[in-house]
Amino acid sequence: MSAEASAPRAVDGASRVRNRSIALVVAVLAAVAVWSIATLAGAQLTVDQGSGPQDVTVLAVLVTSALAALLGWGLLAVLERLSARATTIWTGIAVAVLVLSLVPASLVDASAGTRFALVLMHLVVGAVVILGFRRGARPA
Repeated sequence: MSAEASAPRAVDGASRVRNRSIALVVAVLAAVAVWSIATLAGAQLTVDQGSGPQDVTVLAVLVTSALAALLGWGLLAVLERLSARATTIWTGIAVAVLVLSLVPASLVDASAGTRFALVLMHLVVGAVVILGFRRGARPA
């Protein structure tokens, strides 16, 4: 095995965009899959955040998961321009945001099934985004 073959390969800009785009789409699809399974299982995906009951619709799941992934992507892109340790810094921030997002999802005024589905959606989106974006990150 040559030294070239064992050295980490630099990820070019097009590959990085492709990897992150795939991660974004997979994260959104994973959230929709959890929503679909919960709905088919009979969970009433309704929450009350103080302004009356609101249904958790598939559109809300699509928009929220895509927006979260895009914000994560944007933060990682900014950090990559500012720091050689961007991936490490971003991962710490992303994990902290994921953990913090579980608090309201688990405490919202809703049935246990709804809370479980919400927490699971947060976890799958977070896991896919964190792992997928790290895969396409610039080598340190």
